[in-house]
Amino acid sequence: MRLLLDTHVALWAITDDRRLPRAARALIASSENSIHVSAVTVWEIALEHARYPAGMPVSGGDALRWFRESGYPMLDVTPDHAAHLESLPRLHAAPFDRMLVAQALVEPLRLMTRDADVARYGEMIMLI
Repeated sequence: MRLLLDTHVALWAITDDRRLPRAARALIASSENSIHVSAVTVWEIALEHARYPAGMPVSGGDALRWFRESGYPMLDVTPDHAAHLESLPRLHAAPFDRMLVAQALVEPLRLMTRDADVARYGEMIMLI
């Protein structure tokens, strides 16, 4: 299975955070799955770290390095992803999450998230 990790899930995966559910951890660790992280995730981490370093102790640069060291392919934002945004219903207002949904639908990838509002976008979204 081709999985795209949302920002929380990606952070929990690289920091071995106990908030990552056992089933999600198993899917990420399985060699049968291809785990992807979006440039959008690095962007969101970098912005949050710059604004609130105490709330986001991982910098964008450190996160990117850890994603690469973990062997996760990085997914760039393409014009097709951007254009797909206008066809998404307004089920969620956060621009980073909406772009991750668009990327998952265009690629296609299963987006792994903890956000029930994001999961409303359909079967390509995996709620953990």
